[in-house]
Amino acid sequence: MANRNFHVHLVSDSTGETVSSVARACLVQYEGIFVQEHVWSLVRTRGQMEKVMQAVERDRGPVLYTLVDPDLRDVVRDHCRRLQLPCVGVLDQVMSVLAVHFHSKSEQWPGRQHQLDEGYFDRIDAMHYTLAHDDGQSTHDLDDADVILVGPSRTSKTPTCVYLANRGVRAANVPLVPSVDPPPELEAAKRPLIVGLITDPERLVQIRVNRLRLLQQDTETEYTDMERVQREIQEARRLYARRRWATIDVTRRSIEETAAAILQMLTARREQRLQAG
Repeated sequence: MANRNFHVHLVSDSTGETVSSVARACLVQYEGIFVQEHVWSLVRTRGQMEKVMQAVERDRGPVLYTLVDPDLRDVVRDHCRRLQLPCVGVLDQVMSVLAVHFHSKSEQWPGRQHQLDEGYFDRIDAMHYTLAHDDGQSTHDLDDADVILVGPSRTSKTPTCVYLANRGVRAANVPLVPSVDPPPELEAAKRPLIVGLITDPERLVQIRVNRLRLLQQDTETEYTDMERVQREIQEARRLYARRRWATIDVTRRSIEETAAAILQMLTARREQRLQAG
């Protein structure tokens, strides 16, 4: 049987977040192989790059890079050519296309997307707000949110809110508890986009059981009773319909996909308000 173990080297002059994300998006498409990722971040001198290339020669594998310094890119390409290994600048083609379209040369500034600009501080503010308004906390200023996620327990409200906060969205979430009315501040909120999350009852029971097992708690409770969970989902649907809230079924959605759908809703809502006003 052919060897199914591989090395991939991810080289960046910044945090390595971009090249790692691209590599992850590509590698998940390949089943039955094991890939050891070597992440080399903040590589900004020729000396540092030479050490990285020594590691590449030792653990041979493709090199993906995000480097703005043309001299460092040349070092990578020359070494990979000598080692007969593929190397790909994951942003090079995009930057070339944009340079032609803009009739402008890009600045050679490593990590510029992480600079401490207004957008950065907006994301920090959004994260503070989201953490302070997790799981129904601090409902007095819910109307200051950009989006409020509502749903039964374990429908991915918190991780989705954190993901949105990383995009600069002030996201709060309010759990729906059986036999307990939602807080009046939620009913009164006019400014935020309110999105109700639902999921398949069987899937929800499975998630709740796994959660209780991790906490070493009894799994045979009302919290995991199928009939009770089905009623929770039905009541949630009725609430969303009555309040005319947007609804997303998260059963087969990742956190990223749910967040992307919400961001599209926010964009459409913003455009509608601009056109109206």
